[in-house]
Amino acid sequence: MEVRRTALPEVVEIVPGRFGDDRGFFSEVFNAARFREAGFNLDWVQDNHVLSRQAGVVRALHYQLPPMAQDKLVRVARGRVFDVAVDARKGSPAYGKWVGVVLSAERWNQLLVPKGFLHGYMTLEPDTEVIYKVSAFYSPAHERGVRFDDPELGIAWPLGGLLPILSDKDRAAPSFREAENPFVFDQSEIPA
Repeated sequence: MEVRRTALPEVVEIVPGRFGDDRGFFSEVFNAARFREAGFNLDWVQDNHVLSRQAGVVRALHYQLPPMAQDKLVRVARGRVFDVAVDARKGSPAYGKWVGVVLSAERWNQLLVPKGFLHGYMTLEPDTEVIYKVSAFYSPAHERGVRFDDPELGIAWPLGGLLPILSDKDRAAPSFREAENPFVFDQSEIPA
């Protein structure tokens, strides 16, 4: 398992090993012992699987309020996405900054997005399937969102002429400044 820190050090790209032959391949996409050895002691409680039929589907920017805040481990089983995490922790040196990583079935990479970060993605290919683990159960009462195109955040979504395809809920999401945000930076959360 390869671990790569992003420009936001708490957001981590992980590439599991993949072993193949003429029959196909085998991969441990998650192994609790290896994750603990790498310094990630997370308890996953739910797996989600999302199919997006078209390129340009934007599912962003989402988070849950405490006590249902979620760490997420995101990967792509088919297709490609531009996956984004935004630091929403008040007092963080990176508050309001974002990082984007292309996740794909071909690259076999994953993104670990911790609590206190907004998360979203845009599909880059039709029929893209995203699978992600979360550390707290889905709770509609705690679910919140921020506009994917908030100019204050300035996320460079690779639309390339595509019109973003959004849910009504994402289209109506508030700006980063207006969103309910209880997250506060804790220096001890930064990895060594």
